[in-house]
Amino acid sequence: MTEPDEFKIGEREEIAARVAAFRATQERFKREREEYFVATLDNVRKVERPSLWP
Repeated sequence: MTEPDEFKIGEREEIAARVAAFRATQERFKREREEYFVATLDNVRKVERPSLWP
């Protein structure tokens, strides 16, 4: 292979690695949002609400 070809391969590998890291980060954010939502919803459900009827 020539140097430009090797350079292109290296560039593609770097891009693929960055895309993979980005996707992993997005998945982590999604998982954390879902966990936060579930925890917040559980906390809201635990709160005793005062009765509106006498």
